[in-house]
Amino acid sequence: MKKSSRLSLRLQVRSFKNTFFQLNDLPFKGLIPDSLIEAIHQSGNVRSTVFTPLVTLRAFLFQVLSSTGACKEAVAHVLVERISLDYNANSMNTGPYCKSRLRLQLSHLKEAVTSSGKVLHNQASSNWLWNGFRVMLVDGTTLLMPDTDSNQKTYPQQKAQKQGLGFPIVRLVGLVSLATGACIDYAIGPYQGKRTGETSLFSDLIQSLCKQDLLLGDRYYTSYANIALLTKQGTSLVFRQQSTVKNDFRLGQYLGAKDHIIIVKKPKKKTVWISDAAWAELPDELLIREFSVKGIVYVTTLMNAKNYPKKSLAELYHQRWKIEVDFRTIKTHMGMEMLRCKTAEMVKKEIAVHLLAYNLIRANIARAACLNDKEPRHLSFMAAVQLMRNTASLCITLTGVALGKIIHPLLVAIAQSEIGQRSRPNQPRVIKRRPKGYPLMTKPRSEYATS
Repeated sequence: MKKSSRLSLRLQVRSFKNTFFQLNDLPFKGLIPDSLIEAIHQSGNVRSTVFTPLVTLRAFLFQVLSSTGACKEAVAHVLVERISLDYNANSMNTGPYCKSRLRLQLSHLKEAVTSSGKVLHNQASSNWLWNGFRVMLVDGTTLLMPDTDSNQKTYPQQKAQKQGLGFPIVRLVGLVSLATGACIDYAIGPYQGKRTGETSLFSDLIQSLCKQDLLLGDRYYTSYANIALLTKQGTSLVFRQQSTVKNDFRLGQYLGAKDHIIIVKKPKKKTVWISDAAWAELPDELLIREFSVKGIVYVTTLMNAKNYPKKSLAELYHQRWKIEVDFRTIKTHMGMEMLRCKTAEMVKKEIAVHLLAYNLIRANIARAACLNDKEPRHLSFMAAVQLMRNTASLCITLTGVALGKIIHPLLVAIAQSEIGQRSRPNQPRVIKRRPKGYPLMTKPRSEYATS
């Protein structure tokens, strides 16, 4: 005889944790605290007996990890799970699932991303650190979404595009751990307009950094305000120097060949994204270290040239490109380059769920690395995704010793999927495969003649 329609709370929590190997006897436990899981369970007006908030979130996670990203695939995942647990099979109608997604709270999803990312970052093995620092990477990227009125209103397309010919576009700035690859925090906003640039969005993320962190960023982030705010809270940094700055290594305190400490005066013109009160609190001058390696000029707040030689800092900075690879992984392999949701509110939730799924996969890679004496950055992300896809339904039905017997071999399999290590290739951003020979649209599709 089949069981009742709704899974018990205990079974929902167990299934949610088992799916992504959230076990107490494994490293990096407590990625999503029990209090947050309980808050997610209690959120919203639960009308569906099948798609409760926890079931909906788990289905949403596997939807963004699937090869198609379709709602039908998420519903099919829930159906297989219910059949394996001897519950009544749900309908393949996607309506109840989509309505349940609307009731998920964005604040809970964002908290799950930051909580999981910070646990991974803070609990990273000491062998994965650089001179005792937990290295953090920052960069920005853009995402597209369906051309709907709601999306266009919140995230309008680029002004150079005619109406009906472009896609709404959102800018995302993220903090990523160099050691584990986890997303620690992120901020999103429109592509253009006031307070929508990368540095403006980054200002909302500074509070997520701490004294043990060392931030790597490109020259877009090298501004007086950014350096002053980071220095104020004790966060060290290594940035590329802006190309418009003239460097004279004969000035300042000499540390070595093309390596010195200089005083930087506070600009007279206030940075656009900072408030008048915050700008007034910034110091009138800053001490920064400026050095050049192979013709590239860097700035840092690590003043000790003996403990932090300039060549070591330059080699570390070259690791910054890994955040670009991480964004490529999320956008290309996980399908976030073109989002699927048709309202701005659901787009925000879709981005959060993508990053949460990314962090949960990164957690299993970190567990595999920790248990097998490897480094997370040396293991394949897509191999871990493929293993998770194929074993999720099996992990849900197992408990105790039986679950442990299957999870540990899976972590060993992840550890065996190593990838080659290479420095960033010095190549232009070009593609080999040419696009199809279709002309670009010059007017909205509805205006084209149809037979």
